[in-house]
Amino acid sequence: MSTVWKHEGLRGLYQGVTPNMVGAGASWGLYFFFYNAIKAYKKEGKMESLSASEHLVSAAEAGAMTLCITNPIWVTKTRLVLQYNAGVDPSKRQYRGMFDALIKIYKTEGIRGLYKGFVPGLFGTSHGALQFMAYEDLKERYNKYRNRVSDTKLNTVEYIMMAAVSKIFAVVATYPYQVVRARLQDQHNTYSGVFDVIRRTWRKEGVHGFYKGIIPNVIRVTPACCITFVVYENVSGFLLGFRKENN
Repeated sequence: MSTVWKHEGLRGLYQGVTPNMVGAGASWGLYFFFYNAIKAYKKEGKMESLSASEHLVSAAEAGAMTLCITNPIWVTKTRLVLQYNAGVDPSKRQYRGMFDALIKIYKTEGIRGLYKGFVPGLFGTSHGALQFMAYEDLKERYNKYRNRVSDTKLNTVEYIMMAAVSKIFAVVATYPYQVVRARLQDQHNTYSGVFDVIRRTWRKEGVHGFYKGIIPNVIRVTPACCITFVVYENVSGFLLGFRKENN
């Protein structure tokens, strides 16, 4: 952080913020939409709650569908962030912004360029799958511990705790794929594929190379995840109550 600040200033710390905001908003919105639709379909006609494995598969399916739509946004975000020394020397700035990056990547690399990292991204759906499985399981176990019905609504602090624990668990379990995906999307390095990234990272950096940046990543994503889940649970609870009142 200090190096980026010294060489590129405040602008360097906010490289890629636009596609990150667009990507995060679109991803969460689509993810919750697909996840709830798949859960509703699987739960149709059933009285009991879905099992942990059913939550896992539902979340993985939702993640794959979301990635098909949002992968180009994440490619542009990675490219914008990895414009080395662009803050010091404007001539080294390859992209002026998100839409400029999208257009240039499409013109020079085609659709294939916009879907770089898609394969490890599909493996990365395990991140959301593990997170939602852990989140749903934690809620159910907590309610059982408190001798309450399994789908009893929690308070805000309880939702924050469940979201934080499930997020950290998912990040630790799946972080290496994010490193592999980011390196595939990096315009400054050339790899022949996923296995080439894994082989070269392991050879040069060992296990540590697959977990580079995990601490700032956890600090960055956990608060946003907690806020997202609290808003989602409260809004969905409100809409469910509103629907029952009008039926």
